[in-house]
Amino acid sequence: MRLLALLCLLVLAAPARAAAPEQHYLDLRDRYIAKFSSAKESDEIYKQHDAALKELAGVLRGLVGPVAIKGLPTEAKSNVDTLFKSDIGFGHLDGLSFASEGDKMQAVVTTTGLLRHWLGEHREDGMPQESGAALKSDRFYYYAIQDAAFAIYAELPITKPARASVAAAVLGVRGNGDLKGPPNEVDVVAIQGDKVYFLAATEAVKTAPIPACEKVWKQMMAKPVDKKDPRGEMTREDKAMTAFTSCFAKEAPSQSWYAAAVKKAQSQLERLPLP
Repeated sequence: MRLLALLCLLVLAAPARAAAPEQHYLDLRDRYIAKFSSAKESDEIYKQHDAALKELAGVLRGLVGPVAIKGLPTEAKSNVDTLFKSDIGFGHLDGLSFASEGDKMQAVVTTTGLLRHWLGEHREDGMPQESGAALKSDRFYYYAIQDAAFAIYAELPITKPARASVAAAVLGVRGNGDLKGPPNEVDVVAIQGDKVYFLAATEAVKTAPIPACEKVWKQMMAKPVDKKDPRGEMTREDKAMTAFTSCFAKEAPSQSWYAAAVKKAQSQLERLPLP
């Protein structure tokens, strides 16, 4: 009876031990966020901030392990690039970041535990809490990297690697202003074991407007603004964008450029270390 009780305790304790290194990282990160968010900015504080980011990157390397992504430098830094809550871009996905010159290709590698925690931190931003749903959401690709919004125009069908539990690819537009335009960014995400791989490539594929969807946009934008809505014009534009991207996703497979976009997504997936 005592042996059975001991075995039960060991089973229950295992997840806690497995999560301990991740919790150590999160505790350290949160202490630094509290420190820098309340500090008076100065050259010395900036110096300490840079040192803190390097320390966090070191902890992440221990969590993630060695990573090599084809076409990207092997040297990684923390994808969390600011610990000041007031900074634009605060709250990026916790993980190691690998980037090409000019950030035209950027990868983030993290763990499933850190991903779950990060999704929870963005619950109030409308982030889906289940990873599969999150990967179909504009919000995931917006908050995970960079400081620019992202709109999904279409999901791209890719062949999931045999050992991966999840693989997703999207075609979209990233920007700080108008997100309506020919999509040229291809993002792929794969989950294998307890590792999560995210690769974003801007200017990855050349597409073209779809006349039927342009017509949908014009029709939606021609509707009168609800004067009772304080966000009237923005609400109309949001609805127009939703209708426009839904049309685009439906019509994209019949476009001449679509096969090239799918091929690009598959090639991006093959850059990831997924044996």
